[in-house]
Amino acid sequence: MNLIVAVSGDFAIGKDNDLLFNLPSDLKYFKEKTINKVVVMGERTYMSLPKRPLKNRINIVLSSNPEFVADGAKVVHSLEELFLELKQYDSSDVYVCGGASVYNLLMDYCTYAYVTKVDKIVPADTYINNIDKKENWKLVSQSETMEENDLKFTFCLYKNFEVK
Repeated sequence: MNLIVAVSGDFAIGKDNDLLFNLPSDLKYFKEKTINKVVVMGERTYMSLPKRPLKNRINIVLSSNPEFVADGAKVVHSLEELFLELKQYDSSDVYVCGGASVYNLLMDYCTYAYVTKVDKIVPADTYINNIDKKENWKLVSQSETMEENDLKFTFCLYKNFEVK
């Protein structure tokens, strides 16, 4: 399993249930990595999508609400149920894509993390665990610094050397 996320310099990922940055290159990168794959997200992330479910992907929504239904997506209500559902897919084809509680819950079950690091700190209300401070995660590759919409960013690949 993998995770894919864009973070600010302090590992913020959102504000008011929205993304922090307008980076078309990052959205393209997200699409390239996840197209025809499995995406796992929480209920609020799913509901925040402009078009649901994400097209050309298997969408799995983790929700604690037993009444929650998501047209075009599989809904699971526990880690046990999620892992049971994921057994039918190649784990390298599974991407955790938000929100913060789902990232933090599943981070150490992931083998790789595709992290778009934006070199800026902005007002935010949603953060994930800082992967740079986790001993089991190591940066294995990083793109050159790019710039778009007055934002500098890099695509970073991390590997978890102690997957749960």
